[in-house]
Amino acid sequence: MDTIEYLFPVVSTVHTLAAVVWVGGMFFAHMALRPSLMLEEPQVRLRVWREVFPRFFAWVWLCVIAIPATGYAMVFVDFGGFAAAGRHVEVMHILGWVMVFLFIFLFVRPFANFKVAVAAEDFPTAAKHLAAIRRIVTTNLILGILVTIAGVSGRFWG
Repeated sequence: MDTIEYLFPVVSTVHTLAAVVWVGGMFFAHMALRPSLMLEEPQVRLRVWREVFPRFFAWVWLCVIAIPATGYAMVFVDFGGFAAAGRHVEVMHILGWVMVFLFIFLFVRPFANFKVAVAAEDFPTAAKHLAAIRRIVTTNLILGILVTIAGVSGRFWG
C-alpha cells in the first residue's frame, strides 16, 4: 500500500465530518434552536442569535475550507478526475459551491448588518437581517440534504 493510500480514510473522514458539522448545525439551528427561541422576547432572541452565530460560523468557515480541499483530493487522487468519479460527485461539486457562495454572502452581508443592528439595539432592523439569514440557511440546509443524498446514494445511480 502506497503512503498516499493511507491518507484516503483520513481525507474521506474529514470530508464527511465537515459535512455533518455544517449540515447538522443548520438542521439543529433551524429545527430545534429557532423554534425554542420563538418563545422568548425579540430582544432576547436576537441577542442569543448574536452569540450563537459567531460560534457556529467559525466551524462553518473550517468546513468551507475542508470540504472542497478534501473533495478535490478524493476526486483527483482517489478517482483520477471527475470523469471517473460519477455523476453524483458532479452534483455534490456544483451544489457544494452554491452552498459555499451562499454562506459567504450570508456572512458578509446579512450577518454583518445583523451584528451592527443588534449592537445598536435596533431590533426591528436586526429582525429583518435575521429573516434574511434564516432564508439563506434554509436554502443551504435543503441543498446540504440534497448533497448528502447524492453522496450516500450516488454510487447506486448506475
